Amino acid sequence: MDETVRYAVGLDIGTENVRAVVASVSKDGKVSVVGYNEAKNAGMRKGILANLAGPADAVDRMLGEVERMSGYEIHSAVVSVNGSQLLTTKTEGMIAVGAQDHEINEEDLYRVEDVAVTGRVPANREILDVIPFGYSIDGGEAVRDPLGMTGARLEMKASVISALQPNCDNLRRSLEGAKVNVERLVPSAVASAHAVLNERQKENGVVIIDLGAATTSVAIYEEGDLQYVGVVPAGSNNITNDLAICLEINTEVAEEIKKRHITGAFSVEKDITLKINREEYTFKRERVNEVVKARLAEIFEKVKKELRNAGYEKRLPEGAVLVGGGAKMRDIELFAKESLEMSVRIGSPKGLSGVGASIEKPEYSAAVGLMLLAVENEGRSSAASSKKSKGSGGLLKNLFKKFKL
Repeated sequence: MDETVRYAVGLDIGTENVRAVVASVSKDGKVSVVGYNEAKNAGMRKGILANLAGPADAVDRMLGEVERMSGYEIHSAVVSVNGSQLLTTKTEGMIAVGAQDHEINEEDLYRVEDVAVTGRVPANREILDVIPFGYSIDGGEAVRDPLGMTGARLEMKASVISALQPNCDNLRRSLEGAKVNVERLVPSAVASAHAVLNERQKENGVVIIDLGAATTSVAIYEEGDLQYVGVVPAGSNNITNDLAICLEINTEVAEEIKKRHITGAFSVEKDITLKINREEYTFKRERVNEVVKARLAEIFEKVKKELRNAGYEKRLPEGAVLVGGGAKMRDIELFAKESLEMSVRIGSPKGLSGVGASIEKPEYSAAVGLMLLAVENEGRSSAASSKKSKGSGGLLKNLFKKFKL
């Protein structure tokens, strides 16, 4: 193996599917996708681990094909975390840094983060990231990066993203069963944002909506920074289940209706007819539309509530970007636009080299974003240098090992 090449792995653990993307990173930083795969998952409920063996088995099966495709043996990855356990906490802190001519250094930044976080985040939560919104020196105007500046007092306002510690530990334990070390846990919507949003969108204000099978995650950006993460415990599988119940059919037929005949424009054309396993089904389109529209309205109303709770309802110039498997529903952006009262478009990763063109799809957004974050992880994704994780190790370890989202 070429010693000048390292590898980066993103592993998206969804409730229904697990997806992996592997890229090679040359010495000059060129990233090329060399492997990818997906598999059906088990043992998850609304983004939370319910069975240790389920994800481990799915990941183990899937990674075998990825390794054959890429020629790289996977031992570690940046991994997604999801579910209503995710929490965004606004916080602030202040420290004295020394005399008036003291030059602010990295240790001062760690100290002010420690002060801002301690006591604000419950002890049973793992800090995934601390995102500073701005610093103030001696009560002056906010600055983005105070390193090297002089002053006696340093203040910081920040957002802390956290998840329940037991859930994070159990996810790590499950993946140990597939011999995968978790380099870092990242909310799935944040990973998707890393793959599909540009700096202009993040600066002006945008929300990414990751419509998955069992959850719908949101991540709000403004002034270049992540402002809020939230999760709605409903997704595209709820549409399938509603169709199955209301039309008195099995979920296989309901899924085919959803994939092949549902459109966010809710047309009232001829009735729906499909043939599965030599059996023909016919359904009134009005009835199907009624069922789907009711569930989508509920999901996007809850998304709207997340925006309202975060203080960003009708305040995002760049609107919303839809990703995830649910974003493949035809014209769903039309319904989302009407529901959220903002511009909406479908997002997917773009410009991937190697075999990346095959995964420039909404459902691969999180996995690609995780891979890109692994690329930035300073070579930690190299199996040769990775070590088994033993948990978060407390606040200071999180602060010193953290990487900005």
